[in-house]
Amino acid sequence: MSIKNVTLKLLGNIEEYLAEALLACFVLLLFAQILLRQFFQYSLPWGEELATYMFVWFAYLGATVAAKMSAHNRVTFQFQFFPPIVRKVCMAVSDVLWVCFNMYFVYLSYDFVFNRMNLFWKSQTLGLPMKYFYMILPAAFTLMSIRILWNLYLTLFKGVELLDPEAEEIEKLKQTAATQQ
Repeated sequence: MSIKNVTLKLLGNIEEYLAEALLACFVLLLFAQILLRQFFQYSLPWGEELATYMFVWFAYLGATVAAKMSAHNRVTFQFQFFPPIVRKVCMAVSDVLWVCFNMYFVYLSYDFVFNRMNLFWKSQTLGLPMKYFYMILPAAFTLMSIRILWNLYLTLFKGVELLDPEAEEIEKLKQTAATQQ
């Protein structure tokens, strides 16, 4: 594999790698906290706060991964009654509305983090500026919007039918059941 392909793959999956790393780190941190409390009657004063912030970052990055995989929860039952072209247009309109909401939230969160947040707000035990913890908001919603727009492009202009992972798994199970009968 060329360096260009490796770099593109890394950038294309950056949210997944960061989310996986955050999940592993905060689970290990909480596990260490449990061991320290049970066996040494000691706990890291900053451990739970850091684990909480890591979990929040993990959740927002997980939302961007779900947007990338078209796996967000959404109500689409009503679209099943429409002809395929109307269904596609309705899904596109709902995605554009979703991106509009995200962009408005990016604006609000960016304004809060960089203009309205008191520079002296610090986390309780870590002592780090709260700005660093809140920066996930504009970043995640921007990444989510990019992923939604990319999926919309693939669907409308490339003709790719995106299935969320659960729908793919259900299709595989149906095919396996059909071949076994």
